[in-house]
Amino acid sequence: MVGRGELTEKAWARIEPLLPPVESGGRRWRDHRQVINAILWKLRTGAPWRDLPERYGPWKTAHERLRIWTADGTWERILDEVIVKDDSIGNVEWTFSIDSSSVRAHQHSAGARKKGAARPDGSKTSPSTGKPSDGPAEV
Repeated sequence: MVGRGELTEKAWARIEPLLPPVESGGRRWRDHRQVINAILWKLRTGAPWRDLPERYGPWKTAHERLRIWTADGTWERILDEVIVKDDSIGNVEWTFSIDSSSVRAHQHSAGARKKGAARPDGSKTSPSTGKPSDGPAEV
């Protein structure tokens, strides 16, 4: 039985040939399918790596494997294989989600004047009240 969001047999059959051998440098790596499912869980949930469920193995293993695969181009080949082929037959559902609560800007990034700063030329507001003024003050 495949868990929600995990690789199906069909998806695994397409991805497996793109992966490096499980035995690398004299040491046997953790099962690639388990690691990919861990990476997919992390990407799907957005949770910290340390919160990875135990069924996926150590979080450091999944994190390190994703780092290695990103650096050597393996992860890009996997995404290209899955996305390009599925998109060409209309099987990809593109979903974009933007959460405005995570796009915060400091007040100074909005162009607010610093306290005591001179008004720009042609400004129509009073520096102390922010209300429209009748024109330049007489000195």
